[in-house]
Amino acid sequence: MITGAVDIGGTKIAVGAIDAAGRLLVREETPTAAARGFDDAMERVAAMLERFRQQIDEPMRGVGIGCTGPVDPLRGTIGDVDFLPGWKDANPVAALASRLHLEVAMENDADAAALAEAAWGAGRGKKSLIGVTVGTGIGAGILINGAIYRGVDGAHPEIGHHVIDDTGPACSCGARGCWESLASGPAIAARYARAAKVAHSPYPELNTKQICELARAGDPLALKEVARAGRYLGIGIANLITLYVPELIVLSGSVMNSVDLFLPAIREVVRRQCGYVPADRVELIPSSLRGDAPLIGAGVVWAHRYAGEYG
Repeated sequence: MITGAVDIGGTKIAVGAIDAAGRLLVREETPTAAARGFDDAMERVAAMLERFRQQIDEPMRGVGIGCTGPVDPLRGTIGDVDFLPGWKDANPVAALASRLHLEVAMENDADAAALAEAAWGAGRGKKSLIGVTVGTGIGAGILINGAIYRGVDGAHPEIGHHVIDDTGPACSCGARGCWESLASGPAIAARYARAAKVAHSPYPELNTKQICELARAGDPLALKEVARAGRYLGIGIANLITLYVPELIVLSGSVMNSVDLFLPAIREVVRRQCGYVPADRVELIPSSLRGDAPLIGAGVVWAHRYAGEYG
């Protein structure tokens, strides 16, 4: 009952194996190094999975993939992803299946993380949940009655690009003021940098983790930015609650490592904006799987597709 797992990101690819209890038995990383080409990356991933097969004294029944950006989960292809140049229409499913002679399945990484939470994490036993990942970008995986919600042609909804403020900053998606352009890690850092420059702050350019550390120390500028980001995060989450009214929303990603700083503002926005749905019945909690959710979820992707497990 061992399942291979692959989490493809713009910076790194994590590879592992999970058992039937959802435990991550082994984990390794390799740089994505997209410029070296898709085939080079797949050779490295296949070599790691083959090594795991030799190390673990049980057969590997299949491989699941979670991949950043738009993907076609039914064809197994990658869409147009800014930080995977030259990989458009590449097919990790076919590439690994041919190298390993195993069945392979792929989903968007946010969908994979949501599956992990439903199978082994904070959402275990829930039929409707949304996993929201806030980091370099914002993504969300939506499970309804235990199944991944899919749009036309199996498309994954790009929740991070629904519009929060149409007078806001331009985004590569073509919109202005989408959720990702206002509440992602880079958006928070850029806004803080502009304010710090005006205020002649001794900390002109910080990443979101550093901004959160300053906020914990009581820095007024950092506290102001955390409150602003919390409001933007809250608007997006309130919209999800109004649209879907899930049993649970699970928050993960690098920005949500400091979720306690943002939750008060998020909850206040939800309380104020979700007047026509039972928002108080929607649980809003951090991921219990933390940074391993996408990789564990990649393993669950295969079981969800081919073994009829987890919904």
